Amino acid sequence: MNKTKPTSEFEKLLDATTDHIPQVGDTVQGTVISASKSEVQLDIDGLMTGVVRGRELYYESSDYAKLKPGDILEATVVEPENENGELELSFRHAGQEKTWVNLQEAFANKTSIKMRVNEANRGGLLISYHQVTGFLPVSQLSPENYPRVSGGDKNKILEKLKSLIGKELDVQIITLDKKEEKLVVSEKNAWQERQKDVLSQYKIGDVIEGTITAVTNFGVFLAFGNNLEGLVHISELAWQRIEDPSDLYKVGETLKAEIISINGSKIFLSAKKLANDPWANIQEKYKVGEAHKGTIVKINPFGLFVELEPDIHGLAHISQIALAPGQKIEDKYKVGDLMDFTIMSVEPNEHRLGLTVKSEKKAEKTEQADKAEAAQ
Repeated sequence: MNKTKPTSEFEKLLDATTDHIPQVGDTVQGTVISASKSEVQLDIDGLMTGVVRGRELYYESSDYAKLKPGDILEATVVEPENENGELELSFRHAGQEKTWVNLQEAFANKTSIKMRVNEANRGGLLISYHQVTGFLPVSQLSPENYPRVSGGDKNKILEKLKSLIGKELDVQIITLDKKEEKLVVSEKNAWQERQKDVLSQYKIGDVIEGTITAVTNFGVFLAFGNNLEGLVHISELAWQRIEDPSDLYKVGETLKAEIISINGSKIFLSAKKLANDPWANIQEKYKVGEAHKGTIVKINPFGLFVELEPDIHGLAHISQIALAPGQKIEDKYKVGDLMDFTIMSVEPNEHRLGLTVKSEKKAEKTEQADKAEAAQ
């Protein structure tokens, strides 16, 4: 009867090694034996030695620059055996997998991560998280970095975006697809998350004082509090009609305003609410049927905008300005003309005042009557 020969410890080790030879693409865990600028040697389960060198070492230099003996980390097999009989390993492939895992966790938990700006184009910023690249659209920039350019000059917008190259931004992932290698992020969402606690300190009706950070054709932006920013729309700047906010406001000036709306991280302000409403007693000053002099401040296809006093503007609709058949409004009236108008309607709550051009015949009769009265 044959007896089975006992298996030696060496044979067991040899069998284990043979059964578990790593293949190309496998991820292995190893302990650092030595680390230098040129290569890192790893002990793989006490069975074999692996080496990481060249571009496979430095591709993830920020993560692997300070390795020391005893550190445990993962690497990917590039070759099962190199010229020295060692496993040829790469930090790059293992690092890429780790990067995608980190991105997926950040996406699922809606947490913010830092990404580096590499390039800029008219649509936004090309960013990267380690070796994974993505896109940050202009619309998803935070208020601090959003390129508010007067007139929407595309070259100036691009110049502003290029100034962000090289910077690291806190962002949240809004689109992630590993298969398609698609990554889209939002700096605005990350900024909104940070502002939640700060915003909770404010409510509608609060009066703030801020510094003008941008002047646009639709209003001005005010920075106030702890890195907050709000918009004073052109219609909320003053009670009178404003054509161009840049005529009255400059970046760097201070302005008081009242919070009239908070929508998420968007804050809307009103400067005119802090001033006396000139329309409050309008019916005492202007009555239907009365004649008043006014200056044309704007001409539109549908009528004339008329200034009766600095804070009171009215509209003379095209049907009320006595045009001859086929006559164009701009041929008869010019901005700056001082004329007589008759009050047609007064709506204080809507801040509207309707006017009609006083007819030339009536104006002539009135003038003659005034002269006759003066002669008596």
